[in-house]
Amino acid sequence: MADTVEFAKMNGLGNKILVVDMRGRKDMVSAEAAVALNTDPATQFDQIMAIHDPRTSGTDAYIDILNCDGTKAQACGNGTRCVVQALASETGKKVFTFQTVAGILNAVEHEDGMISVDMGLPRFRWQDIPLSEEFHDTSRIELQIGPIDNPILHSPAVMSMGNPHAVFWVDRDPMSFDLERIGPLLENHPMFPEKANITLAQVTSDSALRTRTWERGAGLTLACGSAACAAAVSAARTGRTGKSVTIDVASSPIRVPLTIEWREDNHVIMTGPAEWEWSGSVDPATGTWQRDAAAEQGAI
Repeated sequence: MADTVEFAKMNGLGNKILVVDMRGRKDMVSAEAAVALNTDPATQFDQIMAIHDPRTSGTDAYIDILNCDGTKAQACGNGTRCVVQALASETGKKVFTFQTVAGILNAVEHEDGMISVDMGLPRFRWQDIPLSEEFHDTSRIELQIGPIDNPILHSPAVMSMGNPHAVFWVDRDPMSFDLERIGPLLENHPMFPEKANITLAQVTSDSALRTRTWERGAGLTLACGSAACAAAVSAARTGRTGKSVTIDVASSPIRVPLTIEWREDNHVIMTGPAEWEWSGSVDPATGTWQRDAAAEQGAI
């Protein structure tokens, strides 16, 4: 088996993604390779989306997702859009069905280049998120950080979008909070036995939110698609907005909003951009990589 495979450096609204082509192989991208790639500033990433041959009839590929610390992730909406763009460029297809550890994801690339991903069903039961304590109402749980009489953040909405999320509602710009300090404390809080993505969300209108996320296993991220979905669903669930909203991801350098629709069938549809940057080859066991001298845009 050849030592190297093709990969593409991409981003989904600034979320740094490596799309690695593992089709035709039986091995996986190792945790050691992920850590090594993230150590190099040129290949630093939030998630690796490793494309494998289909494991289930009717699907186009199995997607293995790794965080930058080498741990596995269940879902990555921004990364899924990158996979769609890469495969659409390669195959000419516009509609895809992927299998992940979190389940089946359907996605489509539109004529304007925007990509919609069906992120599946939100889950609200405390044991499905999961939480370490029983809560009957997970739209607002007892959790705070800071002085007891004047907490910095408190009473988050919690849910699973295939991965655990806590959404804290704030009344000022999420960028004004020291999320780099607060995020790790909340991600690793005993309330979350599998850790959690921590999002600050500000309601800016009855159909718009502004968010910023500390991502489980990745840290302070420029964007997190599943967190945007969690914020949108939580906003609708608590009556802050309707079931279709735009999300201004405050930390993203790409000033294009995500559109999130929580449909009547309970599925959450996320629509947004993806961007190819450059491509190369990588050893999936060690993370040793080389950039292509002349890469064709969009191809992996």
